Amino acid sequence: MFSVSSRARWAAALAVSLAALGQAVPDAVAAPAAAGVRADARDDFNGDGYADLAVAAPGATVAGASRAGYVAVMYGGPHGLSTTRRTVISRATTGIPGSPVAGQTFGAQLSRGDLDGDGYADLVVASGGNGAPVVVWGGPNGLSGGTSVPGRNTQTGDFDGDGRMDLALFTPRGTGGDDPGGTTATVWSGPVDRTGTPAAAAPLTAERLAYLDVYDGAAGDVNGDGYADLVVTGYGGDGNYGSQLYLGSAQGLAPAGTPVPGGGLAVALGDVNGDGCDDVVAGVDIDERVDVAYGSPSGVTPRTAWTTLTQDTPGVPGATESNDRFGAAVAVGDITGDGIDDIAVGVPGEWLGDNPKDAGMVEVLRGGRSGVTGAGAQGFTQNTAGVPGTAEAGDVFGAEVRLADVNGNGYADLAAAAPGEDDRNGALWSLRGRPAGIVTDAALVLGPRGIGAPYAKAGFGTVLK
Repeated sequence: MFSVSSRARWAAALAVSLAALGQAVPDAVAAPAAAGVRADARDDFNGDGYADLAVAAPGATVAGASRAGYVAVMYGGPHGLSTTRRTVISRATTGIPGSPVAGQTFGAQLSRGDLDGDGYADLVVASGGNGAPVVVWGGPNGLSGGTSVPGRNTQTGDFDGDGRMDLALFTPRGTGGDDPGGTTATVWSGPVDRTGTPAAAAPLTAERLAYLDVYDGAAGDVNGDGYADLVVTGYGGDGNYGSQLYLGSAQGLAPAGTPVPGGGLAVALGDVNGDGCDDVVAGVDIDERVDVAYGSPSGVTPRTAWTTLTQDTPGVPGATESNDRFGAAVAVGDITGDGIDDIAVGVPGEWLGDNPKDAGMVEVLRGGRSGVTGAGAQGFTQNTAGVPGTAEAGDVFGAEVRLADVNGNGYADLAAAAPGEDDRNGALWSLRGRPAGIVTDAALVLGPRGIGAPYAKAGFGTVLK
């Protein structure tokens, strides 16, 4: 956790504090990124060419409502993330529909993409409790304004290949028992205008979702045909979790009929073997493993060709132990700039020696032409030299991870969250990507106190997008 002097140092870096949730600071737009390293419109909320990071704090008290929740957006720039270029969004923010509701956990699920086709990424914020998702619109000054959309959680991607981002809306009917209630889903074809009206809408095939309560997912192109495909994850009953793959086409999404890794909620799509097709990376933390199903022009490879990685895989730091939760979070991105995606794996239950319990760890696995192995793997904790802070019980460092090039130099940077940090206030670490891998020079750590946002039991970093 932070020492008092560390917290004070980050707080002192603030030039101004937020007067109210949702107030953006004047310098939210950094100098434009150099040509050739600009972030695409899926990652860049303010159009300055740098990838931005959305950090959810669903446990925060907002306007007196306990666990109402908010999302802090940290804008990228030439020096990476900053405590001063940010926007904090909640139901109390001007232009956001609704008002703070106790237990709603605004920010419990996030998706992003340029839904209205204006060249700026938009952020879709869903809640864990009652409350419809909200699209918060990107623009030259960052995110502002919001429009409610139906459903409970969302995913984005150009599923019909027309060059416009589409929005998949899911409504799980969880029963609260051992049996799933199933999920209904609709796909809105883009563009989606700011009144919440899509170009077209069609139901997603219901048969495959009848026995899955969808919670989250990820999009990518597993067969390299130019259409975004979608993997959804959710609860399948009797304590089991599963995944379903939908393939994109000119007609939209349709069930693939082929298995993809499942057993947990963590999934990411990226090209970890450099063959031009995205691969499915799924964390199964209950079994302490990460499964990689490789994409190909004919679709996802059969189960016999999947790669399974654990902390017992040669080269991977640590050792497999019960309740480490290896695979609780996964993310993909090109850390080394070699054109092949790498994988960040959260291990939030990792014990460091006999104590502390659940201090947490992040593993970084290298992609390569032959796929992912343990060769060159890296491990990071709060006790790693150059990483700010000290590992303590319950920090759950690595509970969420994301890889994105927030400083525009062509190398994906690691964002790692510890929602249990500082007595469950939470915190976020940003470590730079380089040709040699993740490095700790210029490491940044920030928490809700340092950005002037509600902090008590906020769970800052519970979700990253």
